[in-house]
Amino acid sequence: MSVPDYMQCAEDHQTVLVVVQPVGIVPEDQFFRIYKRIAGVSQVSIRDSQRLLYIRYRHHYLPENNEWGDFQTHRKVVGLIAITTCGSAKEWPQTAERFHGQKEVYSSTLYDSRLLVFGLQGEIAEQQRTDVAFYPSFEDCPDVEKRVEDFVGSIFIVLESKRLDRATDKSGDKIPLLCVPFEKKDFVGLDTDSRHYKKRCQGRMRKHVGDLCLQAGMLQDALVHYHMAVELLRGVNDFLWLGAALEGLCSVSVIFHYPGGTAGKLVGRKPSISQPADAGKRHRPGALTANGISADTSTEIGRAKNCLSPEDIIDKYKEAISYYGKYKNAGVIELEACVKAVRVLAIQKRAREASEFLQNAVYINLGQLSEEEKIQRYSILSELYELIGFHRKSAFFKRVAAMQCVAPTIPEPGWRACYKLLLETLPGYSLSLDPKDFSKGTHRGWAAVQMRLLHELVYASRRMGNPGLSVRHLSFLLQTMLDFLSDQEKKEVTQSLENYTSKCPGGMEVITLPDGLKLPPVPFTKLPIVRSVTLLNLPVSLRPHKVKGLLGQNMSTASPFIYSPIIMHNRGEERCKKIDFCLFYSLIRSFFLLVITSYHMLCCIQGLLTSGVEFESLPAALSLPAESGLYPVTLVGVPRTAGNITVNGYHTSVFGVTSDCLLEGLPGVKSSGCLVEVIPALPRLQLSTSLPRSAHTPSPMSKEELSSTVSVQLFNGETQQLTITLENFGSEDIETLELTSKTVSTKEKVFGEFLSWELEEALSHLPLKPGQAVTLTVNIKVKLDFSGQENLLQDLNDDGISVTGLPISSPLRQVLKPRPETKPVSSESGKAEYSHIKTLEAVLNFKYSGGAGKVEGYYRELSLGVHVDVEPSVFFTRVSTLPATSTRQCHLLLDIFNPTEHELTVSAKNNQDLVLHASECQRMAIQVDKFDFESLPQPDQETARFTNPKQLEEERQHAQGCQINSKLGICWNIISLYLPHASVEGVLNQLVLEHLQLAPLQWDVLVNGKPCDCDAIADCKVGDAVTLEVKLTNRSKNSVGPLALTVVPYQDYQNGVQNYDLEDTVTFIGSNTFYTDTVKPKESSVCVGALLFLYTGDFYLNIKFQDDSGGRELPLAWFTLPSVHIRALDTPLQAGA
Repeated sequence: MSVPDYMQCAEDHQTVLVVVQPVGIVPEDQFFRIYKRIAGVSQVSIRDSQRLLYIRYRHHYLPENNEWGDFQTHRKVVGLIAITTCGSAKEWPQTAERFHGQKEVYSSTLYDSRLLVFGLQGEIAEQQRTDVAFYPSFEDCPDVEKRVEDFVGSIFIVLESKRLDRATDKSGDKIPLLCVPFEKKDFVGLDTDSRHYKKRCQGRMRKHVGDLCLQAGMLQDALVHYHMAVELLRGVNDFLWLGAALEGLCSVSVIFHYPGGTAGKLVGRKPSISQPADAGKRHRPGALTANGISADTSTEIGRAKNCLSPEDIIDKYKEAISYYGKYKNAGVIELEACVKAVRVLAIQKRAREASEFLQNAVYINLGQLSEEEKIQRYSILSELYELIGFHRKSAFFKRVAAMQCVAPTIPEPGWRACYKLLLETLPGYSLSLDPKDFSKGTHRGWAAVQMRLLHELVYASRRMGNPGLSVRHLSFLLQTMLDFLSDQEKKEVTQSLENYTSKCPGGMEVITLPDGLKLPPVPFTKLPIVRSVTLLNLPVSLRPHKVKGLLGQNMSTASPFIYSPIIMHNRGEERCKKIDFCLFYSLIRSFFLLVITSYHMLCCIQGLLTSGVEFESLPAALSLPAESGLYPVTLVGVPRTAGNITVNGYHTSVFGVTSDCLLEGLPGVKSSGCLVEVIPALPRLQLSTSLPRSAHTPSPMSKEELSSTVSVQLFNGETQQLTITLENFGSEDIETLELTSKTVSTKEKVFGEFLSWELEEALSHLPLKPGQAVTLTVNIKVKLDFSGQENLLQDLNDDGISVTGLPISSPLRQVLKPRPETKPVSSESGKAEYSHIKTLEAVLNFKYSGGAGKVEGYYRELSLGVHVDVEPSVFFTRVSTLPATSTRQCHLLLDIFNPTEHELTVSAKNNQDLVLHASECQRMAIQVDKFDFESLPQPDQETARFTNPKQLEEERQHAQGCQINSKLGICWNIISLYLPHASVEGVLNQLVLEHLQLAPLQWDVLVNGKPCDCDAIADCKVGDAVTLEVKLTNRSKNSVGPLALTVVPYQDYQNGVQNYDLEDTVTFIGSNTFYTDTVKPKESSVCVGALLFLYTGDFYLNIKFQDDSGGRELPLAWFTLPSVHIRALDTPLQAGA
């Protein structure tokens, strides 16, 4: 026997073997259809008995195996069922002859046979025969199972009679010697009369009777016979048959212990010990009663040491196998015994001992096996290892079987069978063809073995002629084993992949194999590796904004930008934060790719994977160098309709394999998608300017926030026009347009409006159609502090010019006259200090809307940055005042320095021009009328109450400075430049402002009715009374008085000597002191007196105030009266006197 039956199990010893074979030409599908129905009758309850007969069917059985039927009766073919077709009566004799020829093959062992004829009708078919059944067709055969049951019943009758004959054999010394085929030549010439020979015959016959009892359902009797056989055979050292007896003993014990069977099938056997077998009928003449086992023996397991315990079963199997191993020709028997023991150990969950049996089975030599037999052997070993839980060992033998399918000795290698077996090895090596299983936790299994197996799958699929499978497995290898590949291996695998994909590109479709196995797609999430994913907002110029008045209560008024996609916030209610994008414009997503391959890689990111409204994604082709590290990539797409878009991943093409990579499958990325709200379309505005663009960006803002920036360089006080052209290059009309400006991050104080414009002309062109443009002029006026810088100019007082007032820092002080505590510096370094450039920055913000987006309450903003470098033009290094001849006027003195490199002209209203050369400083005196600051508008009480006092003071000084500037009208001029203005606001201090302000108390002095002011001289005659009138006008907010004024005359000799002793020269008519009552606001009071000049000459009147409590409360400047100059002349003589 050279072909083992790897499906053998211990309970098969209880079965009788029936061969089902076709005779003649029978369609294969029809044959197996009938064979399946026949095999369904696997156990038959014997009529008039409670015993069961188990049948094992085979459609192919070697006759040489049948020769071992005496050794183990379950190997003996006792029944034959032939299936044939016969179309006519003429064919019947030939068919019958074939059937008889088939019976001859197994004639030595057959108990009974049956012939099932299909297709024959007529007289022959109507004959009633027990061994032949006629059916009109394969479909019309309802009683096949019934015929098989009757056939099995007839087999049982023969079996039972043989059992009884053998069990009651009284021939004594004439017991025949049962032999296996290879023993017959060894027993030639033996002494048949020896006691040893007779015991051998008895032992073998007892073992044979035990087999018959086991098949006939007499388990207890079988145990008895097996035990007796063991004792007899052990005594004569008949090891081969002793092993068979031990194996029979194990089989009966297994049937007792495991009535469900050990073959692993769900369909269990009916328990054969639930009822006493042949209870009350088994005590018949010739029954075995020598050991006290009657026909109604107790069915308790293990009684009288007949049934083996589970542990003893394995020990006896080991012993039996060791005996089989002594015989070279019993290799098949030994191998099958190992398989049976393994199945029993699998039920007992004793995997380690089972592996020892299997290891022994591996080394059993069965001689020269065909390639098919080798494949079968390794496959069964794999299944058995799987049965005991040795998955990796099972996978190993399954892979060996796969390699055997394509052995070089096979003329037509079975690549499909090889591929199928390789697929079955995957679970044993902790390998799955689903890439999702490799993204969870640490790697499982031996990576080197897994890579080898995947390479074999690739090669097998290629040899099968299926390049799509090769691409899928190679993609899987590259995706899941990338971390374990060396640089050279990565290069080789990717080159192979490119070669395969050139013929069959890889995609994301599911590949279904013929056996139904589905291979999921393999997205390349590691080629390249995505480290982070960020949803980018639109450029600021395209970003839609919601009108604040239309924001819902649950909407955030802050920026709609979110950093990471889909974050659930719990602010009163959980909601998904969304980002708004305008219809027809870009949705942007940024990836940071990490390339870890050691060679150059071309990657095409073909777009985004989205769900929701229609979306057009724009591809991005990348050429990534080896080991490039983090590489930023930006993907852009355009939504086509309004609604919601969910971005789920991205679509790539690498090495000819297209991949749909979902964000939830990326190990380093936590986001699983992001929700984007697409709003209706808005117009698009583009601007161009007359000034050049600049790279400068206002410091608190970023370049992304500005569409562009313009730059210009101006002198302080200069004005520049900026022409802006606004063009609608979108698809919607611009219906609204607003313009605002904001000065940003400047430490310089700006006087006046920095940016100004007139928007009415531009608004008259709205709505602005697509393709149309409109222009707008913006005036850039720089007016910074014109005061000199600290320690830069020489104070003109240092040159001996005495001027009343307060000095301001002089920019040339260090240049012209160094102070003793500082070192002198050159004029060049001085220029470098005072000629530094100041910077002004502002942002023009255009807010516009239109179309369907305007209806929904959205708008866009376009920002233009304005960067102005301001060069110094003129410096007012010192300002002071001198009184004028009139109390309502004064002289404003300005020290003006020219820091430029050009000749500069300074002019003022009603004043001569002042020419300044480069780095020259001169003084300008301007006579001005004093200012009535009380007439300036004052803040109301409500505003003043809630405003910072410091801010109120600054606003007041600013208003005063503007009034002074408008009156002075100071301009400077450089040739070829427009006349810019210069401002004195920054140089005016509180004392100068007080000197420039009209006093709240206005004093008017009249001599003989004529006002005395501006150095006017009043003439009078000696001896005539001179009328002196002093008028007080109260322009303050409070009442003034009472006051007392004393008039003191004196003479000034113009040499520093003043004579107040004029009692004999000037006399007062009345008192020289005038009294005024309380003067209410806006009212006047007049004091009148007279004096008499006795001599000629120039006299001055000094009007003083008495030091009383009323005067002490008011500032001294309020009591400044004009000087009075009176010239007394002789009285002309009258004619004829």
